[in-house]
Amino acid sequence: MKQQKTAFITGATGGIGKAAALGLASKHYRVIIHGRNEEKTAAVCKEIKKITGNENIDYFIGDLFLMRDIKKVAETFINKHDRLDILINNAGGIMSKDRKETAEGIEATISVNLLAPFLLTNLLLDLLKRSEDGRIINVSSNSHKLNAKPRLSDIELKHNYNPLVAYGNAKLFLIWISQYLSEQLSSQGLYNVTVNTLHPGAVVTNFGVNSNLGGLLNFFGKLVRPFFKTPEQGAETIIHLAVSDEVKSVNGKYFENKKIKLPSEKYYSKQNEQIIWNYCRTRTENLINKNV
Repeated sequence: MKQQKTAFITGATGGIGKAAALGLASKHYRVIIHGRNEEKTAAVCKEIKKITGNENIDYFIGDLFLMRDIKKVAETFINKHDRLDILINNAGGIMSKDRKETAEGIEATISVNLLAPFLLTNLLLDLLKRSEDGRIINVSSNSHKLNAKPRLSDIELKHNYNPLVAYGNAKLFLIWISQYLSEQLSSQGLYNVTVNTLHPGAVVTNFGVNSNLGGLLNFFGKLVRPFFKTPEQGAETIIHLAVSDEVKSVNGKYFENKKIKLPSEKYYSKQNEQIIWNYCRTRTENLINKNV
């Protein structure tokens, strides 16, 4: 009998994360969801079981703004589960107009949108390598085309901070590190693990609702929300990348509406990609070592 595949989805208590969890649970995957609030996450876990009839649903709690929490989540996952086939790094968000740092001293946008998926992926990579078809799915955004203006001498935007630029940069860098990791895996002959990114589309969720972006942007956001996709529509590309045989050997690509698209190449170079990879590695290693 074929063993049940396991999927782990971050930021899955609402929006497209929850929709993806429901979609995979209905396809009889073992689904582990992540949330920040124990009560809410437990309730969503129970709801998924009830809707899908799938009892193999579990959850973990952690604050993905904090590298020490990510390390704990990964360690708990490894101790509790013997396999991981699909890792969906979905948690993320746009911050408010004023620059904020986490308790660990990282600019908040970069922390949750870039360093969190980087660290969690690396900590769970050995488990994914054991899968005959391991898939890492990183939720990016077309904000990387619209808003990114990276300054690699000031990655965390200590000067001239703008929330949309910070978000666009983080989502651009996420594409770069995904491409880098895909090449690393291929160069090591590990063709059983793929890494892809996607833009889910503008989706009607609570995403960004609590972010104070300033008067004009707040007004514009409310104006266009009626034209957004539903969470279920937004999750379609995530589920496609998780389960479709069409993308089984596709690696290092960027998707929109279940199709491969070219990400922005405006700021891309191998050198810039390497700078961001090194930044992620150094920043997370230093924090993890500091917290040991």
